[in-house]
Amino acid sequence: MQIHLKKALVRKLTWLWSLSNAPYMKIKEEKNMARGGFNGMPPGGMNNLMKQAQKMQRQMAQMQEELKTKTIEASSGGGAVKVVINGDRLIDSLEISEDVMDDVEMLQDLVMTAVNEGMRQMEELSNSQMSKLTGGMGLPPGLF
Repeated sequence: MQIHLKKALVRKLTWLWSLSNAPYMKIKEEKNMARGGFNGMPPGGMNNLMKQAQKMQRQMAQMQEELKTKTIEASSGGGAVKVVINGDRLIDSLEISEDVMDDVEMLQDLVMTAVNEGMRQMEELSNSQMSKLTGGMGLPPGLF
């Protein structure tokens, strides 16, 4: 999959480069148009690009569904507070040790810390899974 995406990216960059070198490329473009091409892209290049984009979109949807089944467990206070976060970024469970029940402020801090850590780990898992799919396309982080 990464090879196909990289080829598509190279084609797109070549096409953009051809636009920036318009005087030189005008002759080449006329030759390509005679053969059925468009702006320096090989014939069928735009169709192939669209097919690859649709394939990547299907794979992203599948990966997002898979992420929904994953869970992350995070804890704080040496395990005094444990939280399990699912792929939808919702809390599945929250365990609080009786040892920290006396101090409300500390308990609030521990719960907040555990939840934030779980959310951070789930975001990291999601980003790593998506980067496997988009492999080196240079998309902004957090886009998916």
